[in-house]
Amino acid sequence: MRVMVVGAYGFIGAHIVAALTAAGHEVTCAVRGARIDSRFPGLKAIACDMARDTRVSDWLPRLEHIDAVVNCAGILREDGANTFRAVHEDAPLALFRACEQRGIRRAIQISALGDPADGEFIASKHRGDAALSKLALDWLILRPSLVYSAYGSYGGTSLLRALASLPWVLPLPGKGEQPLQPVSANDVGAAVAAALATPACARQVIEVVGPQVMPLRDYLLAWRHWFGFATPRIWNVSPVWVRIAAAIGERIGRGPLGQTISRMLDRGSVGSVGALAQMRDSLGLAPQPLAQVLRASPSHVQDRWHARLYFLLPLLRVSVALLWLGSGIVGWWLPETDVVPAASGHAIAPHLALWLARTTATADLLLGALCLLRWHWRWVLSLMLAMLLGYTVGIGTLWPAHWLDPFGGLLKNLPLIVALTMLIATDERR
Repeated sequence: MRVMVVGAYGFIGAHIVAALTAAGHEVTCAVRGARIDSRFPGLKAIACDMARDTRVSDWLPRLEHIDAVVNCAGILREDGANTFRAVHEDAPLALFRACEQRGIRRAIQISALGDPADGEFIASKHRGDAALSKLALDWLILRPSLVYSAYGSYGGTSLLRALASLPWVLPLPGKGEQPLQPVSANDVGAAVAAALATPACARQVIEVVGPQVMPLRDYLLAWRHWFGFATPRIWNVSPVWVRIAAAIGERIGRGPLGQTISRMLDRGSVGSVGALAQMRDSLGLAPQPLAQVLRASPSHVQDRWHARLYFLLPLLRVSVALLWLGSGIVGWWLPETDVVPAASGHAIAPHLALWLARTTATADLLLGALCLLRWHWRWVLSLMLAMLLGYTVGIGTLWPAHWLDPFGGLLKNLPLIVALTMLIATDERR
């Protein structure tokens, strides 16, 4: 079967593509920019933009020679044109209406398990589900609970893995009794493959959940033991502080920490009473428990790196931004009488030294602010690195005595160069 997967390179989408490919389907990946992902060599990729492709005419040409469509696209936060309404409602509805016009009957929507009262992420997903259910298609809506994988993570699962890997302590919201029914990403992929192989499984909503309900505390401890870290000291965090952290994350963060995730965790992520039976009867699927999945895939040092760098990399970025801001403030605050004498006796005119000091201070302020705001920050970090290399080579050549500064003024640039390079290299961290 020729299947188009929208959002194919995302966390869940990639597992679905892998499952469909293993099942012998011909997969077309509809992704932003139509870039070819090295994980799926040989698969066709076509361009789409869920923030803007909200008309049926946007999708009709892409559906030529397609037999079925799987929509995995989704966002945890709104960002510019990427709104919940566009990505979760308008663009999917245009896609599914285009399927109607093309005569493509099979349409599978990857939604989310939860209560619409928990926030617009869930509410918009469910409104998109409702719109699909009114169309004359053999539609199927899958609502996974908390999705995890031993081979990677994304969004809220990355946050939980990072919490599980903190040194010495394990912070738990309240007492960590929030119920979860986690499901493996491999089982989500298997559910989609089984659905395509079962045409009669149509026009229903299926909750895709794991076989075991467990408290958040046990879920985090399972991951900690999988990482190979020592048993931690449990730190019960007051719900008040959790709400404060969620409110701050909602206002200034771009990651999963926010009020939606906080409310979803408080309510728990558990399927209805008959969810497992429905999965078995409709799809012939028996999902694996968390312990079995983790035993079958031992952790590696890269897993521990990723989990422990999850919180450290943002702190490194903020500290670099503050350093640049501080350098810019000092560059402007330093009086002319201190700048000009510093250039005396060297191959640079005093007035040029003052101009360079003020210009570089302005650049430092601008780059520091943009880095703090994460505005095109790969480019910003690259400019920071270029400036730092320029400082190091220029000052080290014109004033070589600075290499011997007892406080290591110029030598400190060397670890900063490495830090900036590491931030650029980890730009794809999720």
